[in-house]
Amino acid sequence: METSKVKKINAKTVIETEERYGAHNYHPIPVVLERGEGVFVWDITGKRYFDFLASYSAVNQGHCHPKIIAALIEQAQKLTLTSRAFYNDSLGEYEKYITGYFGYDKVLPMNTGAEGVETALKLVRKWAYEKKGVAENQAKIIVCEGNFHGRTISIISASTDPESSGNYGPYTPGFIVIPYNNTRALAEALKDETVAAFLVEPIQGEAGVVVPDEGYLFNCFDLCKKANVLFVADEIQTGIARTGKRLACDHEDVRPDVLILGKALSGGVYPVSAVLTDDEIMLCMRPGQHGSTYGGNPLACRVAIAAMNVVIEERLAENAERLGHILRKNLREIKSDMISLVRGKGLFNALVIRPKNGKTAWDLCIALKENGLLAKPTHNDIIRFAPPLVITEDQLQECITIIQKTFAEF
Repeated sequence: METSKVKKINAKTVIETEERYGAHNYHPIPVVLERGEGVFVWDITGKRYFDFLASYSAVNQGHCHPKIIAALIEQAQKLTLTSRAFYNDSLGEYEKYITGYFGYDKVLPMNTGAEGVETALKLVRKWAYEKKGVAENQAKIIVCEGNFHGRTISIISASTDPESSGNYGPYTPGFIVIPYNNTRALAEALKDETVAAFLVEPIQGEAGVVVPDEGYLFNCFDLCKKANVLFVADEIQTGIARTGKRLACDHEDVRPDVLILGKALSGGVYPVSAVLTDDEIMLCMRPGQHGSTYGGNPLACRVAIAAMNVVIEERLAENAERLGHILRKNLREIKSDMISLVRGKGLFNALVIRPKNGKTAWDLCIALKENGLLAKPTHNDIIRFAPPLVITEDQLQECITIIQKTFAEF
């Protein structure tokens, strides 16, 4: 019997194939991964790395968590998709679970984070016309400079990042852009009675883990309430225990009128997003006015329930809170004139990098990769550190040693 030979590909071939056949809309770190478990990933040569990006906080529960994978496999063998033309035996259970956990009347299930944001934009406009009494086609939504809510045409119309929005016009109207972390600017914008909502990231992730002043979220929420404007929190990246609480808004006891979740809602196993709000807002949408073929599919529902159970059972928010203090303390003790600032909350952290001798944040990330830790720059001068929340203190200390060693080499 002839034994088949497995052709071993090399990293150069994989990278060249992507370059040849794929769109050039990403600039990845040059490492080719083939396996993941917990806080670790392995490349095609078998080298192991600490993952310090966690797929932009989608794998808070760690790579391939056995409980989430088990739920995926079990459901995949029974039923994967019915569309919303029919009921299925998983959606109602999931809806009851997630609304109960986060404390809302209703959830509208979608697939990706950008779809969740688009859904929220439609929902708050519908509410403005049907409940607030805003004149047709006049509703406005306030957003912040430096925001990142996704890359659809409507969403980039609210962006101030030229990389995201350049040469994609004409843009969708109806957005008011104000400075982030500035309640005076919000108060001024709220004087416009056609404003439907204020859409904000509790911590700006893609902008470089920009943490607002203490009290900012609470004061913004209070201003919105007084103006009869909906407070919409984009917790796609900051939610699900990343910042040391269930939600980043929980740090200031703020309950958003509309909550957008995604990423870690499935533990990185399957695209799942959700928009949560109460009946007064959600029931403005009626049958046929919004939907998704895959939204609320049985596979997504079972995966999301398992993923959230892991967060609760393994106390990942508490772990993020405790280890985040340790990480920031050690990062601030690194003696390097390339580090101009350390900031973050929980295990959502960033280093602002000062270039030196032609070396940048990108070069540091390449060096970190060589030393066994994967991270990625954002905005050229910031390195985001966001490991899976299942990381242990011993593993974190090992990562700190790698980071210290890398800066010492520079």
